[in-house]
Amino acid sequence: MSLNQQKSKKRAISGWIVLNKPYDMTSTQAVGKVRWLFSAAKAGHAGTLDPLATGILPIALGEATKAVPQVQDGTKVYRFAIAWGSATSTDDTEGEVVAASDVRPDQGALEAVLPRFTGTIMQRPPAFSALKVDGERAYDLARAGETVQLAERPIEVEAIRLVSHGPEQSVLEVTCGKGTYVRALARDIAEALGTRGHVASLHRAAVGPFTDENCVTIEQLEATEAGPERDALIAPVSLGLADLPEIRLDAGQAGAVAHGNTILLTGAGAPVAMDECWVSFKGKVLASGSVEFGQFKPRRVFNL
Repeated sequence: MSLNQQKSKKRAISGWIVLNKPYDMTSTQAVGKVRWLFSAAKAGHAGTLDPLATGILPIALGEATKAVPQVQDGTKVYRFAIAWGSATSTDDTEGEVVAASDVRPDQGALEAVLPRFTGTIMQRPPAFSALKVDGERAYDLARAGETVQLAERPIEVEAIRLVSHGPEQSVLEVTCGKGTYVRALARDIAEALGTRGHVASLHRAAVGPFTDENCVTIEQLEATEAGPERDALIAPVSLGLADLPEIRLDAGQAGAVAHGNTILLTGAGAPVAMDECWVSFKGKVLASGSVEFGQFKPRRVFNL
């Protein structure tokens, strides 16, 4: 085998790299970098993070890509700064200023309005978003100069709190569900306070079971010697399913599930119904799926 062939050989490696994505890097670029560092045959990410945002970008390698939907559906935590006094075309620092206001909300007014942005609320996504309008990405239409008005849609905001407050900028933390646009949240909070505002900085602190506490940086990965030492930074595939119930199987059940078969769950504590769960054998992920009438039905089988 030639040196070039050795360099291009990809590995069937599986697990998660919980990346603290740096500023000014796209999610696609981050995945490409991690895939190259590990010579991984397959890689993907669980939830796009804007280039101007930092924080948790779960990168799935190999069989972990089968758990991406579960992670994407997980709860997210964001810390963000609202710059008061100006609205931009992109609702962040990348866009042009499109409106301005001299109003600067005080801390009391800001804290008083936050409860209006918790629970199930209606939100209009930013014009510069990846949502599609008549088959085209909204941001492509917006960049082409077209007026984009996206329809409001319901989102879930579990909690929102004020971290720090200043006359020109305030920092908040929000815990929210899938599909929430923090840029739109900042825009709407400012408008509710009779002023204008945009996101000055954004950091994702958690995605489902992944948090700042178990993340690594590109610099850490690059500084760690390739091989077993760098591979030790890969989290197990099961971590991506940690927010779902786990059912442990015996050898006979495991063999059937490995071939994609439905199995009857036995034992006094066996569940009768579950919308979503995963099954394991001796600590290894076998499949994710559901339980109906006491039977586990696999949706995705993991070949680990």
